[in-house]
Amino acid sequence: MIQKIIIVLILMSSIFVNAQDIDSSRMLGLRTVAYEVKNLEAAITWYAKVFDIKPYVNTPNYVGFNIRGFELGLMPIHPSSTKGNNVLSYWGVTDIDSEYKRITSLGATPNTPIMDVGGGIRLGTVKDPFGNVLGLIYNPIFTLDP
Repeated sequence: MIQKIIIVLILMSSIFVNAQDIDSSRMLGLRTVAYEVKNLEAAITWYAKVFDIKPYVNTPNYVGFNIRGFELGLMPIHPSSTKGNNVLSYWGVTDIDSEYKRITSLGATPNTPIMDVGGGIRLGTVKDPFGNVLGLIYNPIFTLDP
């Protein structure tokens, strides 16, 4: 049940809306990107290397990493789940070329090449060793609101 709730929250958060149109007491913005994996221990080890951080919560059904105020969640794959590549989450980086190369050297496989999408924004995706799409983005325009 919690997996379905997290997936719904992720999908709701991916809808682009103007922040001033949102009642700030209800919608808080994107909080968690969760990946389902067959081998939770292997995924914990791999993502700890990718983000150079240990999980802040580690239970048999959910593992959470705090990535500079955003959460990466890992969960055992649900029997009814199928892998897809239609919902993308992009993790911000300061040097997309070196991070793309570093993450692929850790066992990810290239999915989409790094491309410039305009305004100096560059993005690309890899697949983690568990079949999930992991997006990387360099965006010199976007800043977090205080």
